[in-house]
Parts: sequence; C-alpha cells; structure tokens
Amino acid sequence: MELILKEDIIGLGYKNDIVNVKSGYGRNYLIPQQKAVIASPSAKKVLAENLRQQANKIAAQKAAAEDKAKAFEGVALEIPAKVAVTGQLYGSVGAAQVVEALAQKGIEVDRKIVTMKEAKKVGEYEAIVHFHKEVEVKVPVTVVAENAPAPKAVEAEAPVAEEAVVEAAPVAEETAPEVAPEEEETPAEA
Repeated sequence: MELILKEDIIGLGYKNDIVNVKSGYGRNYLIPQQKAVIASPSAKKVLAENLRQQANKIAAQKAAAEDKAKAFEGVALEIPAKVAVTGQLYGSVGAAQVVEALAQKGIEVDRKIVTMKEAKKVGEYEAIVHFHKEVEVKVPVTVVAENAPAPKAVEAEAPVAEEAVVEAAPVAEETAPEVAPEEEETPAEA
C-alpha cells in the first residue's frame, strides 16, 4: 500500500515522503491516526505543488536543523548503569537515558527523535538524533559500571582479611586448653 506521510515517523519516513507499507498497518493505524493518506495520483499532484510552494520554508527548516546539530559537535556521553559481575546490565540503556544525559549537559532534545539500539552490556554504542530528513547526528555513548571498585583495591583487601583470620585462630586455640582444666577442677571441689 502506497501512502503519503503527514508527519515524521522514525523508522518509516519523514513528512511528505511516499512510502510503501503493509495494508493492515496503513488501514488500521496510519490512516485512522491521520499520520498518512493514500497516495492516489491526485494526492501526489497536490503533494508536488505543496513541496514546490514550500521549498523556501523547507530550506529554512533544514538550516535550523543544521544549527541544532552544531551543538552536538564533540559531545560524547558516559552513562553509568548497574552491572552484574558478568558485565550484563540490570535493565538496559536506551534513548530515554541518552536524552537525560544530554539534558544534564544542557542540550534539550525530544525523546521521539533519538534512536539507539538498547545497550544491555557495558561498552560503546551510538545514538542517532534525527533533526531533519537530511540532518542526523551520531552521538557516541559509553555505558560504564556504576560504583565499580578498582581491581587493585579488592586484591589489597583480601590478604588483610586472611591475616586477621590466621591471627584469630591461634588465640582461640590458646584459650581453649586453659578453660578446660578449670572446668575439671570446679566439679572436683564440689
């Protein structure tokens, strides 16, 4: 089924694009929600005329999107997340967390224009911000472990704990023989 989109739909197309979709998706969702219209020959002619008349407006929108994209130069995000011992995240990091991290850096972006494959492990990923049909910005995202202890600190603590156990054991052995003879003397006196 061939449709003309009335608004941007991430993953499908942008406003005024002609797209092919499955009939059920078009009839049951896009057309009733007024997100698209059937691409009949007359609708295509109207679209072409509207695009010709709006060429200056579209160029201005693209320029504005490019200006917004300049704010993302050199931006790299580091998102802390709770991690299991295996490196697997508890949950995942997706577009919502990317938008929050951008907001903390002072860059406001609508969550609907950000796409990212959900991160389920610690590592490096890439989020894409779709400002305009022709303007997309790729933002590097690094997912790190939240409150990860340094490996050397863990190794340093382990020997100290073992020494404490070794020192405690001889003390316990020395006190045990002294207590036993006193207990034997106490019943004998009675």
